[in-house]
Amino acid sequence: MTHPANGNTVGDMETMVTVGTDKVWAEDSGGSGPVVVLLHEGIGDSTMWDPIWPELTARCRVVRYDVRAYRKSPPATEKYTLLGDLRAVLDHFGLSRVHLVGCSMGGGTAIEFALAAPSRVESLTLLCPGIAGYPWPDEPELEAEFQAIGDDEDGLVDLCLRVWGASGANEFVTEMTRSAIRAGDNEQAYMQEGEPTFDRLSEITAPTVLMIGDKDRAALIDSNEQAAEMIPGCKLIRMPGVDHYPTAREPKLIAETILAQASS
Repeated sequence: MTHPANGNTVGDMETMVTVGTDKVWAEDSGGSGPVVVLLHEGIGDSTMWDPIWPELTARCRVVRYDVRAYRKSPPATEKYTLLGDLRAVLDHFGLSRVHLVGCSMGGGTAIEFALAAPSRVESLTLLCPGIAGYPWPDEPELEAEFQAIGDDEDGLVDLCLRVWGASGANEFVTEMTRSAIRAGDNEQAYMQEGEPTFDRLSEITAPTVLMIGDKDRAALIDSNEQAAEMIPGCKLIRMPGVDHYPTAREPKLIAETILAQASS
């Protein structure tokens, strides 16, 4: 297939990438345009990029993958870090320098990678990023609710949607959330926390855009507003009516923002 927008010949490819002793599912759109790598959120999986995939792949080479145990990626069998797996995916595809896009959990990974390997990051687009080291307030009542639900999948999905989906549930966000819930036990057993980065945000050198919705959680909004002030030259974009599922709520603006970053 050839994209008329740039003449790129595209051979969309799904593959399993070796990460440590495990594997993750990845998709590479192919093409010769700017390289964009998408990192999904922790209450969803790589299908969160479906609403913007056609627009991005029309002008860029785009890579996305599922974190271990999420959707198409097999469960982890060893301890791992999100940073290490991102590095493994980039190396697998021979990507030395990329435009990095991360949402929530993926945003935290993007920040950590931009600090660990600044020469490999062309730009950063952060969607409601979760930033390690931010002093998130204690929430004992919410923790008690989760514990009371236990292993009831439907109950966990409903509670997550109530906490993170203030813009309303639909089939798309519900199924993404269910996918994340199913990965939860394996994630807790094997995923290692990343390095704290909140106090190092001023060290980021990549051109950065941070996007946050006004229906996201108060602490998350606060952390993102502070981050935008700390990251040199960061552009903050506020998205009215958007919760923690940004690509489901504001796909056009997000696609335009990513493409602007990739073409600058």
